[in-house]
Amino acid sequence: MEVEAQSNQQVKKKKMMMGTDRKKSSRRRRCICLSVTAVILSLGMLFLILGLTVFKTKRPVTTVNSISLDDLDLSIDIARLSVRLNVTLDVSVSVENPNRVGFKYTNSTAFLRYKENDVGEVPIPAGKIDARDTRSLNLTLTLMADRLLSDSNLYSDAASGTLPFQTYIRISGKVRLLFNIHVVTYTTCDLQIDLINRAVSNQKCQYKTKL
Repeated sequence: MEVEAQSNQQVKKKKMMMGTDRKKSSRRRRCICLSVTAVILSLGMLFLILGLTVFKTKRPVTTVNSISLDDLDLSIDIARLSVRLNVTLDVSVSVENPNRVGFKYTNSTAFLRYKENDVGEVPIPAGKIDARDTRSLNLTLTLMADRLLSDSNLYSDAASGTLPFQTYIRISGKVRLLFNIHVVTYTTCDLQIDLINRAVSNQKCQYKTKL
């Protein structure tokens, strides 16, 4: 009987020890889970704060520095009320990236417009602007004369001594922070070509950026 009692006590002790070990193991797992969750939440909050402050996406700034007349060839046929015209414009543009990461832009295009119609264009190859850097773009826009042949306004504008044109530049790209943010910049410049002085006048530019 004493042997059985001792055996039962030993079994009870083993069960108690096993139960204690299980509780300790369960507590450890719970502590580990809570610690991992706390670390993940802390990192999430840190990235959120950085994303809203230090690494907050800023709009790239496109600026037209100058537009000058590189070439002008004009002849007016009074008898036929027609105009023969060739125009080439040099456009100096700078794109500033104020972000702390690079700005990658895709293949883009600059357009020369007359009366809201595209009459010339030049491609802008894809590239990258480093963090807090500025890229200069020197573009040459040449009038495609055949696109003006059917425009009835050309003769009267040429006879007045000034030709109204517009340059339009659209640059599309992305800024990579915690994820890709798509950015598009638009630049529109209205100008007049003074045929007598052979120069660009009355230049007015507007800038717009979308995130």
